[in-house]
Amino acid sequence: MVNDADNAGLPLPLEGIRVLDATHIVAGPFCSLILADMGAEVIKIERPGSGDLARGRGPFLGDADGDGGQVSSRFLGVNRNKKSVTLDLRNPVGKSAFENLVANSDVLLDNWGPGAFRRLGLGYERLGEVNPGLIYAEITGYGDGARGPYSDWPANNLAIQAMSGWMAITGAPGGPPQAVGDNIGDSVPGVWAALGIVLALETRRQTGVGQHVDVAMYECMASHVISNMNAYQATGVMPGRTRAASLGAGLALRASDGYVVMAGVRSRQRLAALWELVGLAELPEQDARYLEQFPDADFVFDEMIPAIETWSVQRPKWEVAGRLTELGFSMGVAQSIADLADCPQLQARGMFVDVADTLGGEFRTLATPVRLTACRQPDAGTPPTLGQHNAEILCSLGGLTPEQLAGLEAEGAA
Repeated sequence: MVNDADNAGLPLPLEGIRVLDATHIVAGPFCSLILADMGAEVIKIERPGSGDLARGRGPFLGDADGDGGQVSSRFLGVNRNKKSVTLDLRNPVGKSAFENLVANSDVLLDNWGPGAFRRLGLGYERLGEVNPGLIYAEITGYGDGARGPYSDWPANNLAIQAMSGWMAITGAPGGPPQAVGDNIGDSVPGVWAALGIVLALETRRQTGVGQHVDVAMYECMASHVISNMNAYQATGVMPGRTRAASLGAGLALRASDGYVVMAGVRSRQRLAALWELVGLAELPEQDARYLEQFPDADFVFDEMIPAIETWSVQRPKWEVAGRLTELGFSMGVAQSIADLADCPQLQARGMFVDVADTLGGEFRTLATPVRLTACRQPDAGTPPTLGQHNAEILCSLGGLTPEQLAGLEAEGAA
């Protein structure tokens, strides 16, 4: 048996892999963050002057009027362990330098929309000639390989959450469709793109041949409503925002300082113990539905939940969850982001990463949750300032002379 502690210095799996990250906002940077945390050298290709659009989006750290400037928390959170190069790909010298970078890299990641790089003469057809082993991963709203009726539609987190069915099954019973409260329409495709890149790298290891990895945000998100899709295929019944449908997400119970959620099996034995705990042991004698796991939804919402809440609203949420867990219920506390930021479980598991914020301080963000217990710990490299690595990268891998780089910078093209 291999002892993980004895092998904790094994290399991270993507060490030696170079990734050109020509992406912005969340989906692409989230993907390349995973690759960077797993050891890849990630070089961000950014627009001169402005860079990744996330750099200009708040909330910000620092003072815009002070000498130190300010930096976007959105950018810091998904760009650690990366390098930054600025290039105008419309400039002939910049375009040539970019092709040199491609020739010396393993992966190109792009999320600028269908055909954006093709229109610059830098589509996979051209770049595959420059580097036959290149893995060119492209994240678009609806795919850029096989075409469909939505292929040219613009896309973002909320549009994709709506299109992929998530909003139709999220929200209050009888209410309007509602988005999940974070940009999972971006981050979920980022995870799938990272997986696609690793799979394509494995095929290249076997064959020496690169390929185009076509990642559609729509398809990534649609794949995560699989349980609802399977139920619909079996029954023909469309899930909706009804009381009955919401029972599948568990029972939300009020506590004195928030909510807890009762999920999983509610057996007769556990329910009997519940009514005993809350001081209402007589209820099952009055109506047998109090011991049923799936009574009708109106009974659950109008009778069962209010009865439990006569007890739970007098106690804090962690006590409520703890007492019901002791009875065998699967319980969750509806934690706020502030709760998560101070969570002892996440702290104990090493899920927080402190990186330098480029202003002289530190910024805390979340780690990549994949634990390769025999490998060395991922780095916590400072997110790059715009164009920080121009000379290092462009005058080596990019093939530019210092004079050519100076010329590009003078033109605003680097």
